Amino acid sequence: MNEPTSVVQIAVKALVQHVFLSGSIDSEFSTASPLIEGTRAHQKLQQQYGEQDEKEVYVSCEIPYGSLVYKIDGRCDGVLVKEEGLTIDEIKSTSLDLALLTKESYPVYWAQARCYAYILAKERGLERIRVQLTYIHTGSEEIQVFQEELTQGELEAFVHKVIEQYAPFAEMLVRHREERDESIQALAFPFERYRPGQRKLAGAVYRTIDEGVRLFAKAPTGIGKTISTLFPAVKAMGQGMLKRIYYLTAKTITRTTAEEAFHRMEARGLKLHSVTLTAKEKVCFQDKMSCRKEDCPYANGYYDRLHEGLLDMLTHETRITRPVIEAYARKHTLCPFEFGLDASYAADAVICDYNYIFDPRISLKRLMGEVRSKTALLVDEAHNLVDRAREMYSSTLVKSEALEIQRAYKGVDDGVSQAAKAINQYFIDLRKTTEEKEWVQQESPEALLALAEAFSIQAEHYLMSASTGHDGDERLLDVYYQIQSFIRTGKLYGEQHVTYVEQSRNEVTLKLFCLDPSDLLRQMGKGFRSHIYFSATLSPLSYYRDMLGANEEDYSLSVPTPFYQEQLDVIVQPLSTRYHDRERTLGTLLQLLTQLVENRQGNYLFFFPSYAYLRMIEEAFMTEERTSQYDILIQENRMDEEAREQFLARFDADNERTMIGFAVLGGIFSEGIDLVGDRLTGVVVVGVGLPQLSFERNIIRDYFNQAGRNGFDYAYIYPGMNKVLQAGGRLIRSEEDEGILVLVDDRYLSPQYQRLLPEEWAHYRVSSINDSMH
Repeated sequence: MNEPTSVVQIAVKALVQHVFLSGSIDSEFSTASPLIEGTRAHQKLQQQYGEQDEKEVYVSCEIPYGSLVYKIDGRCDGVLVKEEGLTIDEIKSTSLDLALLTKESYPVYWAQARCYAYILAKERGLERIRVQLTYIHTGSEEIQVFQEELTQGELEAFVHKVIEQYAPFAEMLVRHREERDESIQALAFPFERYRPGQRKLAGAVYRTIDEGVRLFAKAPTGIGKTISTLFPAVKAMGQGMLKRIYYLTAKTITRTTAEEAFHRMEARGLKLHSVTLTAKEKVCFQDKMSCRKEDCPYANGYYDRLHEGLLDMLTHETRITRPVIEAYARKHTLCPFEFGLDASYAADAVICDYNYIFDPRISLKRLMGEVRSKTALLVDEAHNLVDRAREMYSSTLVKSEALEIQRAYKGVDDGVSQAAKAINQYFIDLRKTTEEKEWVQQESPEALLALAEAFSIQAEHYLMSASTGHDGDERLLDVYYQIQSFIRTGKLYGEQHVTYVEQSRNEVTLKLFCLDPSDLLRQMGKGFRSHIYFSATLSPLSYYRDMLGANEEDYSLSVPTPFYQEQLDVIVQPLSTRYHDRERTLGTLLQLLTQLVENRQGNYLFFFPSYAYLRMIEEAFMTEERTSQYDILIQENRMDEEAREQFLARFDADNERTMIGFAVLGGIFSEGIDLVGDRLTGVVVVGVGLPQLSFERNIIRDYFNQAGRNGFDYAYIYPGMNKVLQAGGRLIRSEEDEGILVLVDDRYLSPQYQRLLPEEWAHYRVSSINDSMH
């Protein structure tokens, strides 16, 4: 018999979740509560323990099996001392109606408690021990308790069965990690040479991971930021600093760039599992998305087929992209979305949206503390995270939705109808308190949050027990999730939030609005070894450090452009594009655009601050003479991936006629796209990108003014100029690129805006409309 050669260390919770997975695939609802409220619920119960009872008890044991030794450990919530002996107490917080829970509802929780009970019984020489599962409702604080009593022998048999089920997977991972680390040791930088500035960025990333802090890096477009961050992170993994890398993005195109970087490293010998996560609505195989077992063959019996599917895919694949996940999901009849999530927990690197880490509604719940402490977050295009985080930590309710549910469920389910009626009445009463159309308060709307909790309980009870479908059930489910988001945001509500109300004759909207996401980003990112925030437009750095939650010890880095001044001709046209001047300056702007494209054939992108302004210029520009000379493309308000790809494909270096694309600042064509070489000749940015004046932006302005910062800069100028920098950055993408960038607005000549222009634009020349634009 072979002696065990390697130790596999795994937390009890991770072990049982792998074998007894339980989540959204088996039910529309999960018992999981947000981290903060779950911790509070645990602490409340633990405070009621007796003097002899123990809480947060660490347990550990080693179990040889096959060629491996399994060191399993964890921290059980409580060890209760009673006359009849010891009881292991496992506490689970939930927002579910406790009446819907049975002893058999969640086998994964029993498995966790039994593993703790086995280790404790073995440590303390106990022949028998009680196992207790305690559910606490986060709203009502009601408690539901289930118990069983088992012998040490019964528990040992159970734990060995769990290990037996996990062993093939563990053996595959051990083999893979040995091969991975060996391949990393031999891995060289996957290009012939570093571009200027690339080595500096890569070195800063490695040092940041080594020291376990954050890095805020402003690195110019075209430097190769993706490989400059991924390569040193992979090298850090080979040194044992990391177990996992998360490459976080806001857009599909940047995920593709990360996939290409892994492909390039793999071609140089790297053996590493990378998984790309895709939104559920994009990968669902069903015509109508429903996760109920009755509706979906890929959900029904999912966990019976999961382990075989994971073993198959992880044994035969390394770069696990969307097509790979879909192919294996079909092969094993598995939900592709959940299959991707489950694969990500075993992967070395995960490419996904920001929300999988930072959004409390969506974040990966099974990321254990010991994995977090060996995980680096690489946050691409990090300038996008500020407004995205505001959305994550904000939530809205509207009166009309409550009224709709109230009417739809009258006579169908009185509990749901009455709970919705109470919310609708709250809005009616709110409207009577003031005639103001918009108003703000600092306090959280506690009464509405209580009504939302009551509605949630009634909706859960109906949705989980309804045996026959009702026409409004899909809509009720949507509203239920909105209510859950609202409740969750209410739990996070703090000094960084305000409550604001907008009302019209028939509608009332109430929003819990996060003004400054920095503290919550810090909370959600807590425990990870390192954060690397990078972008070409992380400017001014002080603003982004402030908004993204930097600490004093965190690093900042500005990498100079690797390109020559002669590659980019920057022209400022001091023409007013302010709203009240647009009609007056229309003719001059048309003359400018026409002159530009007449002087040099090529492909051009014209960016405008709004669709309304774009339409205004487009209509005037589209004369019979111009349409006969040029090919003209217009960005539509909503374009799917296929339409976007078709738009970009028209920018061909071999076009026989000049191509002009009209697009919107901050839209899908103003960042994250690469039109290298002669695919793009020139870019015109009309305006300074300021967000439209609005009630919400003014709230942000006033908040930061009161905090002692320049509120107008934080609410308007910095976000606006970021769009300008992104759009201008589409032009020079490689050492061979050349082009002309025209900035149309007189404000570019004022110190307030000049200081925000990147160094590579500082050599601009001011041109009047009559000057040549070669």
